[in-house]
Amino acid sequence: MSGGYTVGQVAGIAKVTVRTLHHYDEIGLLSPEGRTRAGYRRYRDADLDRLQQILFYRELGFPLEEIAAILDDRSVSPSEHLRRQHRLLSDRIAHLQELAAAVEHAMEAQKMGIQLTPEEKFEVFGEAYREEWEDEAEQRWGDTEAWAQSQRRTAGYAKADWQRIKAEADALNDRLVAAFTAGEPADGGPAMDLAEVHRQHIVDNFYDCTFEIHRGIAGMYVADPRFTEVYEQLAPGLARWLHDAILANAAFRTGERG
Repeated sequence: MSGGYTVGQVAGIAKVTVRTLHHYDEIGLLSPEGRTRAGYRRYRDADLDRLQQILFYRELGFPLEEIAAILDDRSVSPSEHLRRQHRLLSDRIAHLQELAAAVEHAMEAQKMGIQLTPEEKFEVFGEAYREEWEDEAEQRWGDTEAWAQSQRRTAGYAKADWQRIKAEADALNDRLVAAFTAGEPADGGPAMDLAEVHRQHIVDNFYDCTFEIHRGIAGMYVADPRFTEVYEQLAPGLARWLHDAILANAAFRTGERG
């Protein structure tokens, strides 16, 4: 436009207010050289280029005084301004990605009911813990009432709660290993009592684990190598023994076995 742009037109193009442009003019940050005979501001293409630079630095949080010093530094070429802006944008993108990752972790923790950071999860559950297990669990049981109940109950758990639950599980594992290595039969009273403690631990902390559900859990201990390994590392043969003890306990307590 040969005659330049009016302040209203520039405001519309740059999506700023006329008042903002007047302020930039008053402080000498963006003072258009063009004027109409009546004294109204007329902005040239170079003025719009400078305004674009101003708005870029404002977006990144620079104060107006610092923006003026940056743009009025004649030792900095236009290409150097672009390189600097690229660096600043790259830094901002990296920062936003970190924020997005933090929010994502928070969303996942809330979704899973585990109010822990990734570092705390490994601290509480040990080096063998894998975050992908949470996604797999939701895929397998996300539409069940037991899953929904577990989410409701664990939503308010803090780190101390998970540490207590882990300590209880570790203590139970020690009792399982002791009974197994002592030669207790899987269908004997001590083994079935421990199987019931195992079921009750789930009931107390997560959801109403019925005997049918408990049988399904026992099945995973021998069908899924990852679950099997957890108990085999405690004592070779323990996974099968616990599986059998859980089935025996379920049969006994539901009256299927006299």
